[in-house]
Amino acid sequence: MVIFEVPTGIVADTIGRRVSYLLGTVTLAATTLLYVFLWEIEGPFWAWAVVSMLLGLGFTFFSGAVEAWLVDALNATHFEGSLESVFGRGQVVAGVAMLTGSVAGGYIAQVTNLGVPFVLRGVVLVVMFVVAFVLMKDVGFTPEPSIGITRGIKRIAGASIEYGWRVPTVKWIMLASPFTAGVGFYAFYALQPYLLELWGNPKAYGIAGLVAAIVAGAQIVGGIAAPLLRKLFQRRTSALLVTALISSITLVLIGVFERFWIVIALIVVWGLMFAASMPIRQAYLNGLIPSQQRATILSFDSMLGSTGGVVVQPVLGRSADVWGYAGSYILGGVISALALPFILLSRRQNAPADTAGGDADAPLEPAVAAVLEGES
Repeated sequence: MVIFEVPTGIVADTIGRRVSYLLGTVTLAATTLLYVFLWEIEGPFWAWAVVSMLLGLGFTFFSGAVEAWLVDALNATHFEGSLESVFGRGQVVAGVAMLTGSVAGGYIAQVTNLGVPFVLRGVVLVVMFVVAFVLMKDVGFTPEPSIGITRGIKRIAGASIEYGWRVPTVKWIMLASPFTAGVGFYAFYALQPYLLELWGNPKAYGIAGLVAAIVAGAQIVGGIAAPLLRKLFQRRTSALLVTALISSITLVLIGVFERFWIVIALIVVWGLMFAASMPIRQAYLNGLIPSQQRATILSFDSMLGSTGGVVVQPVLGRSADVWGYAGSYILGGVISALALPFILLSRRQNAPADTAGGDADAPLEPAVAAVLEGES
C-alpha cells in the first residue's frame, strides 16, 4: 500500500475518480478469488504474498479516489451542511457493514467452509463494479486528457507536492498520521490475542468476534458523535488534540490494568475516540487542499499512515515479545502521543478550514490559494 498509494491517487486525479473506483473493484474481486484458488490448491507462501500485495493495490485505488469523488460532488452541488456529518454517516455505514459481515461471514464459514465467504465477497465486488459503471459519475471534477497521460501525471505529482507537502498546515497534519495510524493498526490486531491471554483460554474464539463487534460498534457511535463533538470546539484541531490525547492515555491504561473487563471498557473508549476523530480530520484535510490534486494528496496521506504501520507494527510486535502485550500497549500509547506536536504545528497556521463552520466550499488555506492564484 505504501508503494501503490500515490500512483493510484494520480490515476484518480488524471483519468478520473470513477475509473479508479472501477479498477479497485476489479482488482479486489480478482485477488479475492485468487485467495480461494490458492486455498484450494494449497498454494506456496510466496504466491499468497504476491496476491496479498495485489490486494493492497486494489485498496489503494479506493483510498484517495472515493473521498475526493465525494467532496467534489458536495462542492459542485452546493452542499451547505458540515463535512463531519457526511463522513460520520459514511463511518456509520462502514461500522454496520463490518459488524454484519463479521457475523455473517463467520456463520457462513461455519456451516459451509472457509472459502465460501471469499467467493461471496468476490461476487459482491463484481456487483459493485456493475452498479458503479452504470450509476457513478465524476461530479464536480473534469479530467484533462488532452494534455496526455504522461504530462498529466507529471503535473499532478508536482502540484500535489506544491499544494500538499509544501503547505505547512497540510504537511503537519499528514505527519501526525504515521503515529496514530501505525499504532492503531497494531492496537486492533493485538487486541485479540491479548484478550485471549487475559481471559485465560486461548481457544475462546468468541473473544475475537467480540473485538470486531466492539470496533464496529465504536465506528457506528463515533460516526454519529463526530458532528456533535465538532460543535463542542471552536476549532477542528482542538477536537483532534483532545481525542488524540485521550486515545494515547487509554492505550497506556490498557497496558497498565491487566484485567479483562477493565481492558474491554478501555477498548470501547479508545475505539470511540479514534472513530469520532476520523470524520473531523477528513473534513479538516479536505478543506485545505484543491480539487484537482485532492485524490493524490489524500493518497499521500494514506501512504504516510501505511508507512507508520510498516515501521510501528514490527516495533510494537517485538516489544510484545520482550515485555508482553501489556508492555506493547504502553509503548503504543507513548508513540501515538508523538502525533500531538504535529497537530499543534498545524493548528498554529490558523487555516480557515480549522474554524470554518463545516461548509464544503470553505476557503482554502491562504498559502494554497496564493499558489493557485499565481498559476491562474
